[in-house]
Amino acid sequence: MSRRLWALVEPVHDVTYFSPQARAAFEAAGLRGFWRGYFGGRAAPLGPVGAAPVIAIFYVFAPQMVNRALPDVWTRAEPSAALDARLAGAVEALSATAAALGVADETIAEAADLVATAAGGVRTVGRPLSAANAALPVPDGDLARLWHAATVLREHRGDGHWASLVAADVDGCEALVWREARNGTVGDLQATRGWTDEEWAAAKARLAGRGWLDADGAITDLGRQEHKQVEEQTDRLSAAPWERLDGRQQDRLVELLTPLSKALYDAIPNSVVGAPRPT
Repeated sequence: MSRRLWALVEPVHDVTYFSPQARAAFEAAGLRGFWRGYFGGRAAPLGPVGAAPVIAIFYVFAPQMVNRALPDVWTRAEPSAALDARLAGAVEALSATAAALGVADETIAEAADLVATAAGGVRTVGRPLSAANAALPVPDGDLARLWHAATVLREHRGDGHWASLVAADVDGCEALVWREARNGTVGDLQATRGWTDEEWAAAKARLAGRGWLDADGAITDLGRQEHKQVEEQTDRLSAAPWERLDGRQQDRLVELLTPLSKALYDAIPNSVVGAPRPT
């Protein structure tokens, strides 16, 4: 249940970084270049933080990559400006997609109410990025409310996923190597998270030493089993907010949001994001 509903809200949040409207809004605020917009926009709820907290909270990015972005981004746009830009860009992107699909205003309003109900139940203790977003004022407008609640829930699940990986003693680079091995793909994860070839190879060696990868870097049965346990723990840790909706409300949200979420999903680079397609 929690994984299925997460798949619905993840694309609503992801327009924040991958839509042309969001990119334009960040650039207008002074955050030119994808990664300035990404780190500035995503870290802005935390205030003008340095690199160290973001390295910890974002988890899978190489420290050297974060250090290049922070605190430099705050010399280009204050956190308040980054927050305004990410909201404006996301709402413009959602509005364009909803209009293209002919999604009724009433549908957006009802979906926003349901997602906001779930977001109102997030447990933020030990979940810094979810807590920071949940503490922001709820914006006006149904699309803005939908985006804000989706963002709180997305970061809530993300914080819980990192907790599951910490409990499994898996670091950020290992998590990406493990994911590629599990999916049987070689994608852009190393480059987009800033890890060097040496760091990537060392992470592979550590996972092989635990018996999770074989000598060729393919996932083993043990590695697949351990990965499944981390994912199931993530599902459990992210379930509480969704349990504020009864079964009828959950089904209704799927009915309301699936067309929009599928269209948004198809427009983002999911080899990098890694979210499942909404069903």
